[in-house]
Amino acid sequence: MLVLVANLGSTSFKYRLFNMDSGDCLARGAVERIGDDESRCSVTIGDWSDTMVMPVPDHGVAVAACLQQLTDPQHGAIAEAGQVAAIGFKAVHGGRMSGTFVVDDDVLDAMAEMNAAAPAHNPPYIAAMKLLRQRFPDLPLVAAFETEFHRTIPDSRSTYAIPKPWTDEFQVRRWGFHGASHQYIAERMAELLQRDDAKLISCHLGGSSSLTAIRAGQSVMTTMGMTPQTGLPQNNRVGDFDPFALPLIMQRTGDSLDVTLQRLASEGGLLGISGRSGDIRDLEQAADAGDTDSQLALDVYVEEIRRHLGGMMVALGGVDAIVFTGGIGENSRRVRRGVCADLESFGIVLDDAMNESADDETQLSADDSKTQIWTVPTNEEWIVAKRAMKALGRHAT
Repeated sequence: MLVLVANLGSTSFKYRLFNMDSGDCLARGAVERIGDDESRCSVTIGDWSDTMVMPVPDHGVAVAACLQQLTDPQHGAIAEAGQVAAIGFKAVHGGRMSGTFVVDDDVLDAMAEMNAAAPAHNPPYIAAMKLLRQRFPDLPLVAAFETEFHRTIPDSRSTYAIPKPWTDEFQVRRWGFHGASHQYIAERMAELLQRDDAKLISCHLGGSSSLTAIRAGQSVMTTMGMTPQTGLPQNNRVGDFDPFALPLIMQRTGDSLDVTLQRLASEGGLLGISGRSGDIRDLEQAADAGDTDSQLALDVYVEEIRRHLGGMMVALGGVDAIVFTGGIGENSRRVRRGVCADLESFGIVLDDAMNESADDETQLSADDSKTQIWTVPTNEEWIVAKRAMKALGRHAT
């Protein structure tokens, strides 16, 4: 039983092919720089890797390139696309449809209704889904929305203080995202701790970042809100921001609302503060060389994580484990050290030596820490694959 999981970005298409009977990942690949004159299409199947460079004007062509490589006559993982039981999409925002669904016109309509809330994500997904429905009408497509894991958050933590019709009619609420990643952390930590009632704070830190408080495997609080732009500062997205500052900015710059929002979404975040880069690795290097704006960007990022961490500890009534995942969470010793600094009075003590040498899945807490601290690589695609099987009435073995 094979499931192809697709993860789309505004200019990228990443995928994995899973054997659901064994749990093995048979192939993985990516198409980068979609829309450029030359795009890089790479695939790894076992010991074989292949890269081809070709024009990929849109995500539809990216999907076709993916299938071409997967069905390579000599090295391909599948003989034909018909061997795939389903294609699961790590879809972002379905608004009124928050769950996992076999893609039909209603699902596509629900996603289109949220285009304004996820302009970099929903349109590419819709285009790719429409193309595949036409090309492979007998192949089920499944949309696993990122908001699904957060449906257990109580209304008191998901409702904005706005006119009620906006909440009821326009679906304006704190939806939360990165749901597949946080769900994986919940499931994996239940195995590592050998208990399913743990209080966890999952820190998904990367180019896009969010924290989620988890109790007994369920999301009870998260940092992202109505859109993926909110919560923690991102690499180039503003994060939480006072909307009443917009009129002043527009008046001073002369920019329209659309231009101002576009700048907040692409020139904000760590890039906006540093004026240099939104990549933590670049900022750490620049900060070590004495660049004060880069250091400020790092400080703001860490302080925002700590602010939300404290609120989640209160919401949970304590925490059994703090888990760092994502590209930054797994690799930045500096960020982990900053987040955990001076929390001994809360029973949170980082082992400095373990933090410096951490690799892959590692416990980082000191022996006298009441709260365990972990770094755990996430596996969002596996969660999407399992959700896809469930949507089809099947189960992974």
